[in-house]
Amino acid sequence: MFLLGEHTFILKDKIPDIFRFILLSIFYIFIFLINIHPDIINKIKNRKLHHCAGGVFLLKLFLVTTASSILIVFFYPHYSFKALLWIFIIEFITFWNGIIRTYLFSTQMGIKLRIIGALCGMIPIAHLIVLFKIIKTVDYEIELETKKEEINELRKNEQICRTKYPIVMIHGVFFRDSKKFNYWGRIPEELEKNGAQIFYGNHESANSVAKSAEQLTQRIKEILAETGAEKVNIIAHSKGGLDSRYMISKCHMEDYIASLTTINTPHRGCEFAEYLLNEKFPEKTKKAIAFTYNNTLKILGDKEPDFLSAVTDLTKTVCDKFNEEIKDSNKVYYQSVGSILETNKGGRFPLNYSYHIVKEFDGPNDGLVGEKSFEWGEKFTLLKPKGKRGISHGDMIDLNRENIPDFDVREFYVQLTADLKKKGF
Repeated sequence: MFLLGEHTFILKDKIPDIFRFILLSIFYIFIFLINIHPDIINKIKNRKLHHCAGGVFLLKLFLVTTASSILIVFFYPHYSFKALLWIFIIEFITFWNGIIRTYLFSTQMGIKLRIIGALCGMIPIAHLIVLFKIIKTVDYEIELETKKEEINELRKNEQICRTKYPIVMIHGVFFRDSKKFNYWGRIPEELEKNGAQIFYGNHESANSVAKSAEQLTQRIKEILAETGAEKVNIIAHSKGGLDSRYMISKCHMEDYIASLTTINTPHRGCEFAEYLLNEKFPEKTKKAIAFTYNNTLKILGDKEPDFLSAVTDLTKTVCDKFNEEIKDSNKVYYQSVGSILETNKGGRFPLNYSYHIVKEFDGPNDGLVGEKSFEWGEKFTLLKPKGKRGISHGDMIDLNRENIPDFDVREFYVQLTADLKKKGF
């Protein structure tokens, strides 16, 4: 006889002592999980995280109860078919309820883990390994996102990202600003939670630096008219940094720009890009690629995309000439940020393939741009997180919406913007 609280459980004498111990241990684990579940859920305000937490709880419960069922059947194999069927149904419902929730609402599982999970679902041992990986991934997501919500709530009244002037985020080449898929991932939302006023460049995905600068000039004038602000702060990624520098100096916008922060911008060009244009691809191939790209982007909304001009303006030769002609304004605060990958495994497709090729031409790099090309302005920050992963060109704009160990990209931009506020911008 075992006394648990106010309830008494009598185990038959024919059940072995070891089974009694196992059954009691499982019962305590089950009660423990049931008790902590509401406490975890109550701390989570985000609806998606609620579902993720519920899903992970059910998957953990599935593992515990399945293990207990197997042990019970092994030590006490006198169950009827109906009892075994009932156990199977309960486990089936528990598992699929949990896995569907995590698949639908987790952002950190990614396509790769989802596919592996589906493929390994019926493979013994492998399915358990993948299930543990899923639970670990989603658990970390819940922990991190819950902490971020708590931090943002604590500093909500401080509005640490409420800069004097609005923030204009300028995208790089081959992407467009879109409401459905934000170029900057989860970064703008995090900035807005902390008081930032965010706008976007809305220029075409691919064009020469000069034409992109003209488009940005008109866009910024629109933002100034809309907000009544005297100036704006620019945060520009990749080629967007060159577009912005040209705009400030050549389009007479220096009086309207308080600061320019460039993120992984190839200020000194890419030798790799020059190799591709001048040696790797024949003229006929380049024109065919450009024709296909330009026509595709016209369908997606670009009016006058120019693939070859965009890529050419990123070469070392053109950037060297650019830096001779384009002079920084003493009315604008310039700063730059760069990051590098430690290995090709750190970058997502296609940067994991380009890393070694770029390294041959440009040395340490982020998968596209070499380290020596990043630095510009009064302050330069080179990001090198711990471990062997590194931070790619895409990681710097939260392209994959991935929580990277030892580097919180959203918090990095929060502190970057908070620093602009401290400087009076």
